[in-house]
Amino acid sequence: MSFHGQKILPAVRSMKDFDKLLNMNYRYGVFLDIHIGMLKSVYQYAKQHKKNMFLHVDLIHGLKSDEYAAEYICQEIKPYGLVSTKTNVITKAKQKGALAIQRTFIIDSSAMETSIKLVEKANPDYIEVLPGVVPKVIHQLHKKTGKPIFAGGLIETPEEVEEAIAAGAAAITTSNVELWKYFEPEQ
Repeated sequence: MSFHGQKILPAVRSMKDFDKLLNMNYRYGVFLDIHIGMLKSVYQYAKQHKKNMFLHVDLIHGLKSDEYAAEYICQEIKPYGLVSTKTNVITKAKQKGALAIQRTFIIDSSAMETSIKLVEKANPDYIEVLPGVVPKVIHQLHKKTGKPIFAGGLIETPEEVEEAIAAGAAAITTSNVELWKYFEPEQ
């Protein structure tokens, strides 16, 4: 399984990494840890380079992560999609026509059940599960929700990427540039 032919969704944490992504054959990626003042310009630049970028709303510096922020971002920035742990952000993203990724942290069986309930309530397009190095969790979450899964967090090797994909992940979100290079799509 893959996300539009990509096993990796590069997760950009710095402008230096964004520059690297722009020079690679990836079509999709995720912005993490970005300042509100940079949003418009980096999205314009990404669109000029035909990059469809998700935006992790919870990690925007200078903007509260809530449904008002989601509405503003969808109207003004027009990202490919929004990532958040918050159901109100996911709901607003869907209302505004953006793809919605609900980020979940599965640390035990209680967190798994809570995550399933939140997914049922918000109905995201995708679920990002962290940590992504537990194939059993990827498989169970996909089976119980029917939603495509992105796996992220603590994935460090090509073998771990392949294990997550084999368990049912649609793609791996990672800021590890070496994994970006290893799994870079053909042109």
